[in-house]
Amino acid sequence: MPYSFCPRCAARLTPRRLEGRSRPVCPDCGFVDYNNPLPCVGVLALDCGKVLLVKRAVEPFKDYWDIPGGFLESDEHPDAGARREFLEETGLHIEPGEALGFFVDIYGQDQEPTLNICLLARVVGGEQHAGSDAADLQWFPLDGLPDRIAFNWERRALDMLIERLRGAGR
Repeated sequence: MPYSFCPRCAARLTPRRLEGRSRPVCPDCGFVDYNNPLPCVGVLALDCGKVLLVKRAVEPFKDYWDIPGGFLESDEHPDAGARREFLEETGLHIEPGEALGFFVDIYGQDQEPTLNICLLARVVGGEQHAGSDAADLQWFPLDGLPDRIAFNWERRALDMLIERLRGAGR
């Protein structure tokens, strides 16, 4: 969510045209609010034509199905974040593979912009259980995904995965 006041000096930000866009700028210290997206990672683990989704235990989208993942730490590589988040939410260890895609979306009441890195992965161990902020988890066939998917980017990623697998004849 864009600032109204400068986080450095507390002056009211005013719109100014910079780099081809209107951006909130501090007239006193020059701070520019770029409203950059927060980096996130999501993991699509497949097994026998099914994908693992978790049911959210918290808002936003409590009780909706979600791709396991979350926000990256400031010093964390997406592969490491994928491993950490997947383990926290599912109890399973993964080996991250290729990136399926990158998706821009918004998160929560404050409408924070997010950049979601969606990785494909395979499960390599662990004990499956819902953990962290997951109320449940389930393997879904790609032709039987639930209607209540949490975030817009996730529906696009799942559709992209289905199209990719159709094209590969799987």
